[in-house]
Amino acid sequence: MPKAIPGLTAAARTDLPVLHSHKALYAAASPIGFSRWLAGLPLWFPLMLAAAAAVWPLTAGAQSGSGESIAGAFETLLRWIPFLLFDGFTFTVLIGAATMLVGTLLGVFLGLGQISIHPAIAKLSYFLTQIFRNSPWLVLLFIVMLSFPFELNIGGLIIPVPDWIKAVIGLSLPIMANISEIVRGAVNSVPSAQWEAAESLAFTRQQTLWRIVLPQCIKRMIPPWMNWYAILTMATPIVSILGVEEVLNLTRQAIEAENNRPVLLIPFYSFVLLIFFLYCYPIARWTVRLERRFAVKL
Repeated sequence: MPKAIPGLTAAARTDLPVLHSHKALYAAASPIGFSRWLAGLPLWFPLMLAAAAAVWPLTAGAQSGSGESIAGAFETLLRWIPFLLFDGFTFTVLIGAATMLVGTLLGVFLGLGQISIHPAIAKLSYFLTQIFRNSPWLVLLFIVMLSFPFELNIGGLIIPVPDWIKAVIGLSLPIMANISEIVRGAVNSVPSAQWEAAESLAFTRQQTLWRIVLPQCIKRMIPPWMNWYAILTMATPIVSILGVEEVLNLTRQAIEAENNRPVLLIPFYSFVLLIFFLYCYPIARWTVRLERRFAVKL
């Protein structure tokens, strides 16, 4: 007679739970978590923001005791909207685009350095990636602001260094580190058989990387790259501490020009929140769509 197997052909001898793989218990962190959250917001959310911006001035006016009407507050806002949009938010978008361009170019080289076959280059690239990836963005901005001069004197030619260039450099450092991780992860996600097949065809490592591996990585890197662009756009207002004339700084100047009336605070800042949401929401939706389209199907 065959021996009974506990839990299969006989009653179990213990009530201990079955150990499952850690992959079943903990889902992997999504590389586009911010965009997935933002894209998951309902389409009526912008309307809710607009309605809240219309109602909140009542509370601000009551607290200030000024008795100013909602119509007066929004009439003031409408007068400043062209200034906030074209002089403020447009410049904010340009700062974000310039930062993403610089951070991407540096991050690609840093990411390739992490997979280098030379240990010194790989360790240095990994160290720089982890340092800037885990540093507070505000601290990096202060370091850049205090380290860079206000002007450069080259051969008697004085070249001013505006605050927005310092802001771009400061924000490019964490973006560079995160793009480096995207590049490293994308390259490592390519099956090793691709490298082995290229090696069997006498391809050099450089030829394999640039002609076979990296072309496959581009589609995989686009969704997380767009996710970081959305995060960067949301974080760009912190450059106002450098005196950069972006939308948040200009909003504060507009309120000061209107005698700092408390009833204007919520409408003005709600408008800034609304335009950031309307700009980043389509990017988040597009990011999630591209991730589904370019997902690796195993």
